[in-house]
Amino acid sequence: MEETIVLAAASAYDKKYYFNEDFDVLPQSIKDELKILCVLFTEDVGGMIELNFDEAGNLNIISRADPHDLLFDEIGSHLKIKQLQVERKELFESLETFFKVFYLGEEEM
Repeated sequence: MEETIVLAAASAYDKKYYFNEDFDVLPQSIKDELKILCVLFTEDVGGMIELNFDEAGNLNIISRADPHDLLFDEIGSHLKIKQLQVERKELFESLETFFKVFYLGEEEM
């Protein structure tokens, strides 16, 4: 199984947001943007959202729901993820570069 490192996550079920303190060096504006993004996502489609990095340094957006959650909008969650990937492309690319340089030790591109 591929190992991932969670950057941020939110849950509509317990109304909680998580930010990995290993990334505390990120500017406050980025941390705020991630929080808003995650919380609004769960408010909009329900379920849970997780932003994580895979072993190659790619940022993944994963949406999950409790199997008994009949109100979770699965199609809406996929569409919302695609929308985020387009609208926040620059942010996500910057986060990937940050992760690759500072955590994987790669040279800047």
